[in-house]
Amino acid sequence: MKPSMLQCIEICAGAGGQAIGLEAAGFEPLALVELDAMACATLRINRPGWNVIEGDVRCFDATGYTQVDLLAGGVPCPPFSKAGKQLGADDERDLFPQAWRLAAECRPAAVMLENVRGLLDPRFAAYREGIQSRLTALGYWSDWRLLHAADFGVPQLRPRVVLVALRRGLQAGFAWPSAATEPAPSVGEVLADLMAENGWAGAAAWRRQANAIAPTLVGGSKKHGGPDLGPTRAKQAWAALGVDAMGLADAPPTPQHLGMPRLTTRMAARIQGFPDAWRFAGKKTAAYRQVGNAFPPPVAQAVGQQIALALRASAALRKAA
Repeated sequence: MKPSMLQCIEICAGAGGQAIGLEAAGFEPLALVELDAMACATLRINRPGWNVIEGDVRCFDATGYTQVDLLAGGVPCPPFSKAGKQLGADDERDLFPQAWRLAAECRPAAVMLENVRGLLDPRFAAYREGIQSRLTALGYWSDWRLLHAADFGVPQLRPRVVLVALRRGLQAGFAWPSAATEPAPSVGEVLADLMAENGWAGAAAWRRQANAIAPTLVGGSKKHGGPDLGPTRAKQAWAALGVDAMGLADAPPTPQHLGMPRLTTRMAARIQGFPDAWRFAGKKTAAYRQVGNAFPPPVAQAVGQQIALALRASAALRKAA
């Protein structure tokens, strides 16, 4: 670990979207906890030195991590997603209580958790207030913010709710990240080289048609079939961009390809903000599920940088005193 790096624990780490962003923001993970075997394999392939703990977060004990700066995670979204039943605290997949347990065990300087926009619905007002009450009791200031991935250069309509909490006294140095001054690139701009990779004659025309950002990528459930790009409305939005959203392709279109192309997993990963060098374990469906369920790295980086600034500013003041 570089001397300048802050230390973090991440729960529900998935395939590393948040971890990549936090790494770029100056955080080194002491532990990444993830239940899905394929996602764990992805983390190990790309960062062999990371401490990846494969298992249920309910069984993870954080009492040994007393020097951690940040507890982060993307707790499961189905309890709050409009695509589900929105059972909130009554959903067995609600892992917010585990986050508070871990925060009490390791007492991090900051907490960062992300979830779906549905968590801000009025029906969950009491739930959100309960979360902040727990954090207050633990000695934290906290705030919610709805962030749009496109505001941070991600070519995708992907709103996410982020909760940031800091030990009382540290919040004065924290500010939510500002949106980029330039609009996010279009799908055509981002994927033009990949679409033309196999010599497809229609790549240039396709790039002109794909002149907007993408709808939200959907990772899908293990209970359902192979990969596609979402419900009917999303498929219509993809079609307007010249993309066949009924599935994913194994390779970019060939020179003689006719009709709308499908995305490859690599294309989907680029739309999500993953670097091209990041490899995904498993076959197409498993890999796409990891991509679609990820927190876009550029958004995680933007929030992580603001948390790091607050923590370092506080440390500098203590040193000066």
